[in-house]
Amino acid sequence: MQKKSHYLESQVKFKNKSSLNISKSLKKFYIESYGCQMNFSDSEVVSSIISKEGYVPTTTLIEADLILLNTCSIREKAETTVRKRLKDLNRLKTNNKNLKVGVLGCMAERLKNKFLEQEKIVDLVVGPDAYRDIPNLLKDIEIGKNAVNVILSKEETYGDISPVRIASNGVTAFVSITRGCDNMCTFCVVPFTRGRERSRDPISILDEIQELVENNFKEITLLGQNVDSYLWYGGGLKKDFKKISDLRKKTAINFAKLLKLIARTFPKLRVRFSTSNPQDMSLDVLKTMSEHSNICKHIHLPVQSGSDKILGLMNRKHSRQEYLNLIQKIREYMPDCSISHDMIAGFPGENEKDHQLTLDLMEQVKYEFGYMFKYSERPGTLAYRKLKDDVSEITKKRRLQEIVDLQQKHSLYRTRSYIGKTVKVLIEKESKKSKNQWCGRNEQNTVVVFDKKNFKIGDFVDVLISNCTSATLIGNAVK
Repeated sequence: MQKKSHYLESQVKFKNKSSLNISKSLKKFYIESYGCQMNFSDSEVVSSIISKEGYVPTTTLIEADLILLNTCSIREKAETTVRKRLKDLNRLKTNNKNLKVGVLGCMAERLKNKFLEQEKIVDLVVGPDAYRDIPNLLKDIEIGKNAVNVILSKEETYGDISPVRIASNGVTAFVSITRGCDNMCTFCVVPFTRGRERSRDPISILDEIQELVENNFKEITLLGQNVDSYLWYGGGLKKDFKKISDLRKKTAINFAKLLKLIARTFPKLRVRFSTSNPQDMSLDVLKTMSEHSNICKHIHLPVQSGSDKILGLMNRKHSRQEYLNLIQKIREYMPDCSISHDMIAGFPGENEKDHQLTLDLMEQVKYEFGYMFKYSERPGTLAYRKLKDDVSEITKKRRLQEIVDLQQKHSLYRTRSYIGKTVKVLIEKESKKSKNQWCGRNEQNTVVVFDKKNFKIGDFVDVLISNCTSATLIGNAVK
């Protein structure tokens, strides 16, 4: 799954205006989401569950009776950010004795009861697979009990819950198709905080997308820790696939088939997906992408390192050359496809040669953009238990900066290639830098800004690119 070091502050909004006139006596809730897109999607599920319990959303912290932080555990910095936020909230709780604070997500799953012991402000701790139990936990905290549920499930996908779209622009939406991960990379806590990999019933996926289309959404992103592992044969867990009949295997739906089904069923809808795992991405997926114009030509393809030695220590199930071969196949099927990455600097055992191999791989691929981090130990992972964190902090920071600087160079190289070309942009919001400009993305996932004129959010607009930065295309709408 694509990881982000920043957090998304989520504000819940209902489309139905009548819901805004609900009595002020009803309790109000506020959600902040940190980390990956999956957490943002999970917050929408939680909002749906809480709304059915009589709570209404608020966009103002001071109005809230219940504040929920949906947390990330992928890196130490993410957890530190949440702890700082809890300290900020302590003042609110001091002034409002009835205020309840809950911690959701991966950090809750990892720390469990320790959260209640370490963070006295916390009343509620709920892991990613226990959100259905929130109504019972809310009853517990109403009578003064601390409430914890952090059990991992082998079946839970929340496929039957209609998410409340958080901070929605009414144009783009996330749709979760898998949960959990079986890959067991040595640096990653996801298998321990989100459990086994399981896939969601395709009918429920199509139903959710249909509802979005009926509400005039124009683009969806299919989400999973590893979307390419999607496999539905009437049950979610891949480990049971060997036991089923040959007939069910023949009729099973993998990710390529799901992608094709969605693209054909909703031909006017833009479709994206994230995140892919190199060893699981099939040529069928690439072929499907190339055959359907409404599937965006962008692949987020984490590699983590350019060194085979480090890839082995990470338990990545692909080699450097296999990764580069896949890049070549992507270029063959879709020359205009953009590719982004995740990269870790300073993994245990990484020497200067390993680091140079990473820089060399980046030079060969020339990614459009990436998410880059220095290694931090995550308790519970195999790397934490078995590998010595032997790269100094100074060296980690220096190597990370070299990776970031090189990516900046490549990003500018890629955006410059659009100058003089026309791209189709879906308007998502007003530009942050100018109220006179719209902001959207092209199908390669690059941000584009242009003058508003008579266009509106949700419009598809052809834009002729005249200038750029390393992250943004600048242009004018083609009449």
